[in-house]
Amino acid sequence: MDIEQFYDADARRRGSVEVEFGQDWRDAHDVRYELSWVEDTGELYVMREPVPAEWATPFGGIHARGLHSSDEKEVEGMSVAVVGTVQTREQVEQLLEGWQQAVEGPDSVAWLVQRLRERGVFDPDAVVTT
Repeated sequence: MDIEQFYDADARRRGSVEVEFGQDWRDAHDVRYELSWVEDTGELYVMREPVPAEWATPFGGIHARGLHSSDEKEVEGMSVAVVGTVQTREQVEQLLEGWQQAVEGPDSVAWLVQRLRERGVFDPDAVVTT
C-alpha cells in the first residue's frame, strides 16, 4: 500500500501532527527508509523505498529479486510499516535519543531495530505492513 492508502486507512493520520525522525535510514543493502511518528495515533512507522532488482551481497554474490520464495512479498513502490506505538512526543523523543548520529552510520536500520526491541516497542510479529 502506498502512503496515500496508509493515510486513508485511518482518518486521524491525515490531520495529525507528524514528527519526522530522518529520511536517510539505510539497511545492509543500502535501501533507504524514512521514520515518522503520528501524534494522533501514536504510530511509529517506516516508509521504505523500492527494493533494487539486484544487489551485491557482502560475500561477493549477487542477489536478484524473484529467486527466493520470500521475495514474493517485495513491493515495487514505497511501502509503509507501522513498527510500534508510542503515546507521547516526549516518549518517542526519549526512545529515539541519539538517532541523529545513528542515522548517519552504515546499516542504521539495525540500530533502529535494536533500539526499538530493547525498549519493548518493536515486535516483528505485530508489524503492520500496508
